[in-house]
Amino acid sequence: MVPKIRRGSRTHGLLVYLYGPGKRDEHTDPHLVGSWDGFAPDPGRDTSPDPDPKVTLARLAGALDLRVKQAGTKAEHVWHCSVRTDPGDRTLTDEEWNTVARRLVHAVNLAPEGDPDGCRWVAVRHAEDHIHILATMVRGDLRRPSMNYDFKKAQAECRRIEQEMELRQLKPGDGTGAKTPTSAERFKAERTGRPETPRETLREAVRQAVAGAASEAEFFTRLREAGLRVKLRHAPSGDVLGYTVALPGDRNRDREPVWFAGSTLAPDLSYPKIQRRLADGTADAVTMPEADTGRSDWSPPARGRRTATGIAERAAIRLDSDDDDAAAQLVGVGELLDAVAQTSPAATRAELGAAARSFERATRSHVRAERADTRAIRSAARGIIQAGSALGRGEDGGTTAMLVSTLVLVALAAARWHSARGHAQQAEASRQTAEHLRAAYRQAAAAPMQALRDHGRALPEAERRTYETTIRAALPESSLRADAETNTDALAATLAQAEQAGHDPRALLQEAIEMRELDTAEDVNDVLVWRLRRLAQLPTHPGEAARPPQAGTGRTKPTPNRTGTRTAPPAATRPAALDPRNRPPRR
Repeated sequence: MVPKIRRGSRTHGLLVYLYGPGKRDEHTDPHLVGSWDGFAPDPGRDTSPDPDPKVTLARLAGALDLRVKQAGTKAEHVWHCSVRTDPGDRTLTDEEWNTVARRLVHAVNLAPEGDPDGCRWVAVRHAEDHIHILATMVRGDLRRPSMNYDFKKAQAECRRIEQEMELRQLKPGDGTGAKTPTSAERFKAERTGRPETPRETLREAVRQAVAGAASEAEFFTRLREAGLRVKLRHAPSGDVLGYTVALPGDRNRDREPVWFAGSTLAPDLSYPKIQRRLADGTADAVTMPEADTGRSDWSPPARGRRTATGIAERAAIRLDSDDDDAAAQLVGVGELLDAVAQTSPAATRAELGAAARSFERATRSHVRAERADTRAIRSAARGIIQAGSALGRGEDGGTTAMLVSTLVLVALAAARWHSARGHAQQAEASRQTAEHLRAAYRQAAAAPMQALRDHGRALPEAERRTYETTIRAALPESSLRADAETNTDALAATLAQAEQAGHDPRALLQEAIEMRELDTAEDVNDVLVWRLRRLAQLPTHPGEAARPPQAGTGRTKPTPNRTGTRTAPPAATRPAALDPRNRPPRR
């Protein structure tokens, strides 16, 4: 049940609309379902001997405005609340809607139960799924009612009504969501043939423009390159104070562009907040944590996705901790999703775009990170954008699957982080993101995983059995699905390539398992395949030769020489200690 509150100053005008046909003849059988005293005149159900709806409507408006005229108020005095049930809910009766209306005007302190001086109000129903409550905000003692936080109070009362009337229980909001398009904006989009309102199109375009941007100048350049109208507001000193954007061709009745400030698109797209984001995570100022991003013959999109996968793993570890500073990682993950959606192959772009739009809600909450260092993850997003579009095949396609597989686990970690703090809407948005990412992963991983499974099945029988034994010894039985004998083919092929490149397959597999939890993985084998191939710098498909490990990785094993005797590998230099906050947890 969704309440939507507005304020105005034209009682008669609003009643004309509520009892009229609607903008597209959508109003059917307008009538009262409740009023302040139960005896208000009803223009829709006038039973007088000579009914005249216009006269009755004027009488109703006069009765509602009586105290307004007595008080002589000139301020906005009309409180208008539409209340709509979910499309899957049952149809409420007029009596039930009357109960809903009375509870809401009581909850927001317009007409408390038992208060004879409560404000006058009516509830009009002209559709099966919603009502409109119109109240005049002057009490019987001619004072204005105290109505602080009326929207939050109405929301809370709707949650209670949903539970008591056995309706679908929606997630409570916290005031950090983006403003939804108005009815006028939606109708205009339909008239002009747009799939969504300009507000929604602009919000996504601005969000994509800020993803990985290194400076304000680059941000504004990206907006213009996206085809948007951009207007900057300057101080007398010449400093930028704010910005507004408009869609080409979107004009008002005066044929002027319809401008939107960033803050009206979403709370985190205001100019001061974008400034702060760029200052906290200037992408050009960071040294990438993984300098070795793969072989030189791999494409820039493939190398960028490999680097982003490692950084996303560390973001998930931060989100798994009980740390409010992880809120900054959520913003970075949102930028990474936007970057991947913009540059991924056409087959996965729709699902990845839907994932980025869903996760937008998960990036905003009242939790503020004191140490908002997002340089690494914003740099990864920047690298993906600068590398350009990835192909849907070869190393590009495989590394897309590798990154998306990790982002699924990141989204689920975000859902747990929000749930622990009672952020219901953000947690649900994170779970929806994970579902979109899973769909994108299945599309991206189909070809490379099939090639790896074929490679695994082509291994000599004895060798394949050895790797299967290694896998079953390392993984708990609960992690192996019923069809695990088939599913482990890709994992066996990966271990074979890793050993061929000089790695110890048992040690490497254990390292991949201990990187972080696997309980939320839809397919543990797939997750481990991508972790192993990234750790061992293996290509994402078996057609290419594996890359030998470099000294200092700690993953080499003794290799036989031409005489058949084993020689020790070169002495490995111990890697520099990781930041304890970023070190993978050990079990």
